Amino acid sequence: MAVTENSVESTVGGAVVTVRPLHATDTQLEAEFVRHLSADARRLRFLGGVNELSAAELKLLCDVDGLRSMAFVATTAQDGRETAIGVSRYAPSSKDGASELALTVADEWQLKGIAELLMERLIAYAKEHGVRQLYSVELAENYAMKELARRLGMSAACNPDDTSQVIYSLAL
Repeated sequence: MAVTENSVESTVGGAVVTVRPLHATDTQLEAEFVRHLSADARRLRFLGGVNELSAAELKLLCDVDGLRSMAFVATTAQDGRETAIGVSRYAPSSKDGASELALTVADEWQLKGIAELLMERLIAYAKEHGVRQLYSVELAENYAMKELARRLGMSAACNPDDTSQVIYSLAL
């Protein structure tokens, strides 16, 4: 693993994957990432049908302050340009010391370790910045997240406000 300017490079399936902080200037990268997700992956990520994100939504997703909110993007070079293949993030919540996390991996990169690379970076960063708990609200049918949560040692509980959702939680 090489570390340069807050980025970490790993080899995954023969490809060089870089995990780096997401920047405010990455709105086009984020838009292309979401656009290339399958309809099912977008539904699982946004808990409903989403085709495109508005400019305001993209700005919000890419506007992280590095203290209360943070996001990491996994990229690889495709056709000579940087392409996003996964994103992990956390944002403040109303729960004291807790932040809500979200994780998405491009369909063709799932089950290759990208989720673990992104979560490892996000968890370490959250710990360093005083986050005491990360939690994620997911559709109960999101079996990939269920398995990842188990591997990460996260607890799971039914969402009392919506029985079609599960809340995964990790004490830091």
